[in-house]
Amino acid sequence: LDPSMAPEGMHALHAYTPATEPYDLWKGLDRKSPEYEKLKEERSQVLWKAIERVIPDIRKRADVQMVGTPLTHERFLRRHRGSYGPALKAGESIFPGPKTPIKNLLLCGDSVFPGIGMPAVAASGMVAANSLGLETLSKHEKLLDELNIS
Repeated sequence: LDPSMAPEGMHALHAYTPATEPYDLWKGLDRKSPEYEKLKEERSQVLWKAIERVIPDIRKRADVQMVGTPLTHERFLRRHRGSYGPALKAGESIFPGPKTPIKNLLLCGDSVFPGIGMPAVAASGMVAANSLGLETLSKHEKLLDELNIS
């Protein structure tokens, strides 16, 4: 647990669904409207119920709750249709790797292996670096020196 994420004696909990929320439910809604707030409340219930299986009284204990929607992601994260990561169907696709058709251009982030979430995104950067042969700190520093960035 990272104590800097919440005041002393408190904790932060981040729960999310795997980017399967249908955008068309949200498209055109005014973020300040009662309809939007009602839909946020309705659609967040699946997460609350899942958390309650582990922490039954979580709703009483939560001092602050912030529910994001596809419109939230679209606005603050600049994500197309409010999604994140690639649209993959289970059993039909896998996350792409870092390579692209352009020589020495590699990808990292939530749209490549190993996927969404901070640890996975950080790992995708490590996969890209290792693909370039930058698996050690000294190799990174040498490249930065060559690029005149350090």
